[in-house]
Amino acid sequence: MRDAYHEELDSISDGLVEMANLVGSAIGLATTALLDADLKLAESVISADEKVDDLQRDLENRAIAVLARQQPVTTDLRVVVTSLRMSADLERCGVLAQHVAKLARMRYPQRAVPRDLRRTILEMGQLAQRLMAQAAEVVITQDVDAALQLEKDDDRMDELHRMLFQHLMDDRWQHGVETAVDVTLVGRYYERFADHAVSVAQRVVYLVTGKLTTDGPA
Repeated sequence: MRDAYHEELDSISDGLVEMANLVGSAIGLATTALLDADLKLAESVISADEKVDDLQRDLENRAIAVLARQQPVTTDLRVVVTSLRMSADLERCGVLAQHVAKLARMRYPQRAVPRDLRRTILEMGQLAQRLMAQAAEVVITQDVDAALQLEKDDDRMDELHRMLFQHLMDDRWQHGVETAVDVTLVGRYYERFADHAVSVAQRVVYLVTGKLTTDGPA
């Protein structure tokens, strides 16, 4: 009976890793769609978000079933409750990747990102994907040091986000209000995506140690 119970807990963790892999891939593909004005790719990212939603619902149902049948306590209860919160973070990441893809679709056949900001947006997209890959690995390994390192790696995303605003506020900005709005939104999407990846890592630290990190999960 206990083996079956722990298999259920493991399956919940596996579901989180699958969600993390899916949203990590989605933000990478959405970035390509945005920078290349690739409508077909943008549509594929938008439609694929349904799989993330399905996974979250399934994970929530399994977690609730564990709570109802097994009435877990202490560490096991922390696993279930923390997993529910992580799934919400990951679902939100899927939505943010979808937002990036929708912006690419809305501006098609034009590119939403001006040429002088393409390198910055590309780095933001690549970093978001890398942070989510790190978050997935942390869920698997429950490595507290790696989780804390992910928080430090997120500093680069904050730096890139500030760089975007510096461009927007520059007197030499010549791309108009519409593009300024697009860039503001997309920068926010990447910054929030990274925040949710950090939140997943913070929740793993809590799961392992029982203690919140300095800021605590968002």
